[in-house]
Amino acid sequence: MILVYFRRFIWFIGLVLLQVLILNNMHIAGFATPILYLYLILKFPSSISRIELILWGFFLGLVIDIFSNTPGMNAAATTFLAFLRPSLIRLFAPKDMTGEIIPGIHTVSLSFYIKYTLTCVLIHTSVLLVIEAFSFLSWQILLLKIGLSAVLTFMGILAIEGFNKKGI
Repeated sequence: MILVYFRRFIWFIGLVLLQVLILNNMHIAGFATPILYLYLILKFPSSISRIELILWGFFLGLVIDIFSNTPGMNAAATTFLAFLRPSLIRLFAPKDMTGEIIPGIHTVSLSFYIKYTLTCVLIHTSVLLVIEAFSFLSWQILLLKIGLSAVLTFMGILAIEGFNKKGI
């Protein structure tokens, strides 16, 4: 049990450092920024309690906010995703799949993983960028930012998932 929390904490630190030191400084075409810290929330097993998942999401977003100087935006978006995640797993999981589900390319079907990950990424990116924009006056640019950031985030998560066979 201690080893599981230690592994999660190492992933937490690694993804926070990757996000705040490298990815937050990448603005591709001025619109898209990959948000890879989201991978931690996506990889928790389905057996984790909703409260524990929400706490992980809140503190992950809060640490990103502290280092990025964004007042609670990442914490709000990540907490919202952590709240919705159990429902999204139930929505996309095959009806005959019982027991604990650990979302991953190597553990579940490819279609389940793609639908689950893409939906989570779109929800998180949309909430984060709508909070950041705080306006719908230039909704075309907002949609472009959401789309491009979601695509970059999705591709980054798939790349990490391809190398990570153990899980979190």
